[in-house]
Amino acid sequence: MLLLFDAGQEDILQIAGDVLGEPYVCIGAIEDLGSHVDACVIGLCNATLLEPELLKDRRRSIITTHCLDVGDQRDEALTEHCDYEYLYTRSPFLQRDLARFLGFVLGQIKPHDDLKGKARTTLLSTTFPDIRSALPNLDILSVGADSVELRVDLLAEPGRRDLDSRPRVPSLKYVGEQVMVLRQRTELPIIFTIRCTNENGKFPMDDPTLSYHYLRKALQWGCEYLDVELWLPQDIRQRLSQVKGHSKIISAFHDFSGNFKWTSEEAQELFRQGAVYGDVVKMIALIAKMEQNYDLETFRAGIQSTYTHPPLSGLNMGPIGQLSRTLNKVFTPITHPLLPIVAAPGQLSAAEINERLHSMSQLPSLELLMMGDIVSAGRSSADAIPRVISKSNFGGAVMCPPLPAVELRESMGMSEAATAIGHVDTIVARSSKGAAATCTADNATWKGIRATLTRDFVPSAYSGRPAILLASEESYAAAAIFALRSLNVETIYTIGFKARSSAASHTQYFSGLEDLKRVTPPFVIVSALPAEKSALVTPLLKYYGRNSNEDPAGPSSSTHSAGKVFLDLSNGPKRPDPVAVAAALGWAAYGVADVHAWTAVETLRLLVGENVPFDFVKLASGNSLVL
Repeated sequence: MLLLFDAGQEDILQIAGDVLGEPYVCIGAIEDLGSHVDACVIGLCNATLLEPELLKDRRRSIITTHCLDVGDQRDEALTEHCDYEYLYTRSPFLQRDLARFLGFVLGQIKPHDDLKGKARTTLLSTTFPDIRSALPNLDILSVGADSVELRVDLLAEPGRRDLDSRPRVPSLKYVGEQVMVLRQRTELPIIFTIRCTNENGKFPMDDPTLSYHYLRKALQWGCEYLDVELWLPQDIRQRLSQVKGHSKIISAFHDFSGNFKWTSEEAQELFRQGAVYGDVVKMIALIAKMEQNYDLETFRAGIQSTYTHPPLSGLNMGPIGQLSRTLNKVFTPITHPLLPIVAAPGQLSAAEINERLHSMSQLPSLELLMMGDIVSAGRSSADAIPRVISKSNFGGAVMCPPLPAVELRESMGMSEAATAIGHVDTIVARSSKGAAATCTADNATWKGIRATLTRDFVPSAYSGRPAILLASEESYAAAAIFALRSLNVETIYTIGFKARSSAASHTQYFSGLEDLKRVTPPFVIVSALPAEKSALVTPLLKYYGRNSNEDPAGPSSSTHSAGKVFLDLSNGPKRPDPVAVAAALGWAAYGVADVHAWTAVETLRLLVGENVPFDFVKLASGNSLVL
């Protein structure tokens, strides 16, 4: 990867190296690129690149970066020769935001693959003239949403108005800042949407090239989805498809005439046209009769039986069309009472859709249980659990404390994670029409650990790198072992226990200091020691700690290694706090509160299939949620 930065912003190179877990080097001129063919991350100052054409045919992803805190130094002539443009500010979210950006544009984070597996997906339609107005409530707005739509045509750039005082199409610079701010504050994939004047938007029908420029920039900004209107010329839609990278295209058709018929051959042809370049086809029409909702459902069933790809998002607008919004399963637009206006007539909130599904017997009331110590009166959990899960309204359970997997193997199916870890903390129930719920014993804790480790780093940062894991016995470390294995770490060196389960082939026991000296320094250290023994990790942190005063960019001929990660899984008071010690030594340090919050997020995804933002969970739990 070639990373271009503005003068005085060399430290973005170090952050990128840390995020990727790869060495980085800063060169003085584009001609020096050939001298570092083995380097993963190469940095170059934008000011030294006097001929952007020299970037052509470079066999690297080229990303130009701009810090908007120190003046706007964006150069469109240069950006045209780059694959991506990353805009950022000096905020607490910088490394997390860069990790998300790089993880996506490099193809390591694939939100569309995750959403394809869901029974229903939604998009939150933001309707703010300035997305900054949404930030105080964004976590609340996002509960239950699978993606967030940035309605570019609803943005109102200060001072940019027509002679009749109507807001004009916002500038690319303003829109880029809006994308930056939104991505910094949401975990959800962003759908970049523009609307033409014929569809109640601002983009002129007689200038499709303008729409292309904005959509092309959205690809460079790393937006996960582009809403591309079907009226755009075929060559523009084709060009966008050819350069979309890992972004996905939603092919959109809207009809406001009130005369559209779902039963017509035109409807079939519109879907086929949208399917040519669309990863999702969205078709929306304004209706006046209830029967047109039934026509849409017939059309939807026909499409699903005829085509396996792409999925159809079909909706009817207006109050009468709300039935179709309830029945649609693919990227249903939702609103929220805290939004200033609804993005389209008849739009419903996620809560309203769920209420309507419940009234139609499509979403029955189920009981979610938090189960503590259920062993009583001499009965084992193996006796108690079957009685609990056999209830007709059982919807799932959280086990606190976790139960040994061996006690539940006769009662239900077992996930790969629960089998490998040996403990069950979640029972997932899946219902089907006319049949009892099928239950699966699962483990969400490892997902919480993995999500914590990858919030500020791309998954590949851990691949092929050694890890050290401390615990007093294997059972306390099992979830961490599974999480580290999912990240393809090279070897897990254990201190305090010898792994004897199926994980033994991936671990190596350290018996003394000499063993530590013989191995490559670890990229990550995880401590699963109890709180009263947590200080025992401090010597390791100091031994492997890096010099935090090292120059991040250094001389142009020097290659620098990436940083290191520490995770403390201990509960309770600790003196000294190993997280604080690690942070002071230059480690990226995380505590168990982060793991608990992420575990809650992953548990809710498993149990009810809904997204709840991490920051919302931490806020709701007072930073100390324990499942």
